[in-house]
Amino acid sequence: MISSFERSPQFYVRLGGLLYLLIIGLGLFGELMVRGSLVVPADAAATAFNIAASPTLWGLGIVGDLTMQSLDIPMIVLFYMLFKRVSVGLNLAATFFNLIQTAMLVANKLLLVIPLLLLSGAAATSVFSSEQLAAWSSLAIGLHGYGFGIGLIFFAFACWLRGYLIIKSGLFPAFIGVMLALAGVCYLINSVVLLLAPDLASLLFPWIMLPVLVGELALSLWMIIKGVNMQKWDTSAQVPS
Repeated sequence: MISSFERSPQFYVRLGGLLYLLIIGLGLFGELMVRGSLVVPADAAATAFNIAASPTLWGLGIVGDLTMQSLDIPMIVLFYMLFKRVSVGLNLAATFFNLIQTAMLVANKLLLVIPLLLLSGAAATSVFSSEQLAAWSSLAIGLHGYGFGIGLIFFAFACWLRGYLIIKSGLFPAFIGVMLALAGVCYLINSVVLLLAPDLASLLFPWIMLPVLVGELALSLWMIIKGVNMQKWDTSAQVPS
């Protein structure tokens, strides 16, 4: 694979673009279609009722998220191989930031399993009142939101570094690198506001994520449709890293 990638990465880049698009779709599914439809803000009882009534949908959200994080791994490898000629240090830093984020988000999914266990009607939970089960489920979901935000802090740094690497390498248009770096800024702002002013974060969240969606969608579509700039790729092969 390495030798064929070095000769022409186009197939891998286009495949990576498809995977990236799938990652975006799975992320939207989990946030909007699952948690967005079942979680009722500031109403633990209603949220618990919704999850108990739709455990399969809640479980699909968890599986979709884990699939998304599994697809992160080939994307991390692809970006590492693409930009290793540009800057070894910055490329490694972006890779490690991304790996930390992915590991955190995978571990964070355990918090979403808690409501399924508490609200399943199992005998072990029968000693607790419905109000207690709803409250604990709501707490686990809230903690998941914080864990998600903390993980995205590390992804913000990865976006900044990869945005710079895109601009410096010329493998993709500079505007895509700028948009990816802007997405990193938005990720960081959203996470910091979540930690310092959670009430404001709920108002900010839908709007601050728009540049993120545009930036990552632009990169994934460019990878699929245009691929990598082969002239820049061939030129970079002749320059010692």
